[in-house]
Amino acid sequence: MKIKKAQHKNTNRIAGMILISFMCISGLNIHAQDARQQRSPQIVSPEISPDNSVTFRLYSPDASSVFLSGSWMATGKTGELTKNSEGVWSIKTGPLPPSLYNYNFILDGVTVTDPSNPLTTRDVRRLSNTLIIQGAGSDFIEVNNVPHGSVTKVWYDSPSLHLNRRMSVYTPPGYEDSKEEYPVLYLLHGGGGDEDAWTTLGRANYILDNLIAQGKTKPMIVVMTNGNADQTAAMTDSKTEPVNNAMSMASEKFPESLVKDVIPYIEKHYRVKANSANRAIAGLSMGCLHTQITAMNNPELFQYIGLFSLGLHFNDDLAIVTNKWLIPAYDNNLERLRANYKLFYIACGIDDFVYDGVKVLRTKLDGRNFKYIYNESTGGHTWANWRDYLSDFTQKLFR
Repeated sequence: MKIKKAQHKNTNRIAGMILISFMCISGLNIHAQDARQQRSPQIVSPEISPDNSVTFRLYSPDASSVFLSGSWMATGKTGELTKNSEGVWSIKTGPLPPSLYNYNFILDGVTVTDPSNPLTTRDVRRLSNTLIIQGAGSDFIEVNNVPHGSVTKVWYDSPSLHLNRRMSVYTPPGYEDSKEEYPVLYLLHGGGGDEDAWTTLGRANYILDNLIAQGKTKPMIVVMTNGNADQTAAMTDSKTEPVNNAMSMASEKFPESLVKDVIPYIEKHYRVKANSANRAIAGLSMGCLHTQITAMNNPELFQYIGLFSLGLHFNDDLAIVTNKWLIPAYDNNLERLRANYKLFYIACGIDDFVYDGVKVLRTKLDGRNFKYIYNESTGGHTWANWRDYLSDFTQKLFR
């Protein structure tokens, strides 16, 4: 009996020591968690003030420098953040006009996203955070309480390119439940972009949703293609990246595939009004080049043509492209287009690096007494402008 009692006491002693050890470890863990919480203050970024100024913050106590790069800034300009005693870097902008903006932090020379902001977009290889300043200038790009259309990623065969490729197709609200036929806008992206660009960066689907709901734009199908003739799909779902030189971007291969592969596929698989009076084509930058090549070489195909941020260029790499494809197309087919078109729309920012080429294009059209609508805006080669141009252009379609 004495032996058993001793064993029992021993067991209790060991159990007590284990309990004490567990409590100590738990206490240490709780202390460590508290310490981590103390070391990582809860921050808000971006924080929009009532006057539309914005404060950006980043917790990085060991960083040597942090800068802010935003789409509202002049090209190459950045803002330097300052660090407080808790290791939080911050900067406050002046009031920003209502719009959608992209931004990044530059942390010790490395471009990073804002970990406090879950809203991001991809522009080619670069991820940026997005920020919407609400107001009259941004209502048309927001997700408002209106009927929404659908965006579908569609795979199709492209015999002219010997590839199975992908495009994004917007169908307007009510398309699935109706038997109505719709006009079609073929909307082309810029250099380095892909079939995701006009929805992620351009917010084309929300622009159409809002304008249709307001009765400002006719319901339409919007086809957003991948203009890189060597790609099957966006680089997130493809093994190849676009080749970004002038000759590759302006190759006639994609315009040919648009006419021979894309349009026939859309007119076979969607309820569309398959005639030139119900076809429109528009594009930005490289997509504007493709638009000109396609429309001017097929003047009976589209009655509505939109050119965003590009013209005729003779003083850079695009001179070869202009002389090889564009000038012959304008010289040979402008009169055929004159007999068929309803809208020829040109838009460019006064600070855009392609502005002079747009002036050359306008001079050529003026010399032939060819009527067009010109939308000159402030700003440069930016999505802020292209979203505005799309909104303005679509309100003029299929009237």
